[in-house]
Amino acid sequence: MNRCVIVGGADIADYERIRGRLRKDDFFIFCDSGLKHRMGLGRNPGLIVGDFDSAENPNLDVETIVLPCEKDDTDTVYAVKEAVKRGYEEFLLIGVCGGRLDHTLGNVSILLYLDAIGKKAAILDDYSEMEIVSDQTVRIEDDCLYFSLLNISGCAEGITIRNAKYPLEDAVIRSEYQYGISNEVLPGKTAEVSVRKGNLLLIRIDRE
Repeated sequence: MNRCVIVGGADIADYERIRGRLRKDDFFIFCDSGLKHRMGLGRNPGLIVGDFDSAENPNLDVETIVLPCEKDDTDTVYAVKEAVKRGYEEFLLIGVCGGRLDHTLGNVSILLYLDAIGKKAAILDDYSEMEIVSDQTVRIEDDCLYFSLLNISGCAEGITIRNAKYPLEDAVIRSEYQYGISNEVLPGKTAEVSVRKGNLLLIRIDRE
């Protein structure tokens, strides 16, 4: 199964960066005002999802799911759930961070949802890439400026970080005290991050 790319309506300044991470066989779901990114991304939707409260329905010759304006799921969450129903195992979310903080935080929590059901997922924006660290060791190459580990779901225990400027061994990070910010991979090394219990949000910072 190909990867599913979910395109939201948040601003994208560096289309070249995003295009460099896309694959030829990606399946694209554009959410509502995310359709403004079609030209910048150079990709067309395989599916359009939205209530069209922030953009007019373009009535393209593409499968379109029109949602009610009053609903529990945002357009982005609905799109992700629809892609899960269709059997996708890997996800890339773009255009989902920036602007309204409530939407940004809600979209970051989608990574927790996908991790909980065993799917691989990442969020890519103009500056960083995000993913969840849970039951599998995650490796970080030394081509990023910094990486941060944030607890966004309670308490994470048994945290180990190796080959980094600030290593950890069997540590705990609680959501009320975030001390895992701005770590660095040692030059020429590959950092490794693992969590015994709970999960963490890993943010690779590529530029400032």
